[in-house]
Amino acid sequence: MKTELTKIRGFYLATGLSGGVFIPYLSLLLVHNQLTSSQIGFVTSLGMFISVLVQPIWGLTVDRFQITRLTLIVSCAIPAVLAMGYNSHSLILLAVISGATALFSTPQSAIADTYAVTAAKSANTSYGTIRCFGSIGFSVGGYLGGYYLVHYPLSSLWIPYALLGLAGAAVAFSMPRPAMSIHAGVASSMRSGLQELLRDRRFIIFLCGCLLVSQTLTAFNTYFALAFKSIGGSLGTTGIAFAIASATNVPAMLVAAKVMNKYGRERTLVLASLVYALRWALQAVFPYPFVAISVQVLHGISFGFYYVAAVNYVSGAARKELQATGQSLFSMVSGGFAGILGNLFNGYLLHAGGPALMYGICTLSAVLGVACFWHVSRAMKHSAAEQAI
Repeated sequence: MKTELTKIRGFYLATGLSGGVFIPYLSLLLVHNQLTSSQIGFVTSLGMFISVLVQPIWGLTVDRFQITRLTLIVSCAIPAVLAMGYNSHSLILLAVISGATALFSTPQSAIADTYAVTAAKSANTSYGTIRCFGSIGFSVGGYLGGYYLVHYPLSSLWIPYALLGLAGAAVAFSMPRPAMSIHAGVASSMRSGLQELLRDRRFIIFLCGCLLVSQTLTAFNTYFALAFKSIGGSLGTTGIAFAIASATNVPAMLVAAKVMNKYGRERTLVLASLVYALRWALQAVFPYPFVAISVQVLHGISFGFYYVAAVNYVSGAARKELQATGQSLFSMVSGGFAGILGNLFNGYLLHAGGPALMYGICTLSAVLGVACFWHVSRAMKHSAAEQAI
């Protein structure tokens, strides 16, 4: 089991490095290829739209045929092969590359999280001690990406991304196959389970909160480099900001389990969303490079607590045989629908009113997310009180 945990952590580290090197600077590369922020929103949103369509299909397929390891390999290898296509100046070709990348990378997060949650329970450890290696990788990758671009042209950014993506595929290939747990009739069971989740009012409100909060993260993942540049930030310090943000995820994810044990998953989601709102508000009111860098220390409490609590909430809400399906639903909303909404809307806001308008609306969206999670928390408390009677 110790070897299995090491390999899963290695997978998160490799994929974190590849994402950290590439994702924060993709908007700069697309601007270099003569796209506007609105066109960038179109390209990235198309990929998110594809992910929404295929996410439940991936989840059901993996649950049905138990192809966890193969799915992880494909989710790393094919995007790595496609990476050079981002150097194109054609909007249509870039949209195709984004869509194809999303088609195959979409299941990575949900399937890896399912793998990690299961392994953590078997090893009597917490999910956060595994997932934090992705944050370590993204932190280091974000810094190295900025350093790389100081010495090499933007058009070569695909090279380290592709190499690290293939490294992630190699680690996934070495991981053991999970034990088979599928039996006859499971497909119909999964369909009924999926319907059961979608009939759960609390789960629907939880997903609404995820949509409202997760869409704001595109203001960081997709548009921070552009917004930072517009307020006078340099390329080198852009990498520092991403490194600080991801580095704070490590301690946050390590202590997230203790926070959830003390306050509950729902209240942890409320806390994380409040910190999201504070983070965006500070950047809206104080548009200075120093503030934009310093405020990234809040990333760990916002994203780190939020993500760990949300994954654990879904794990508790979904039946054992529906874990990949449940996580896929969460990813479809928080990564798919939220990505479409965030990339399109925040790209428009950045173009129309600059960073202040974009971050201001993100603050409002996060506050609405707080209201959703608070409602879920109160509903869970009320339900527990009724069961105790």
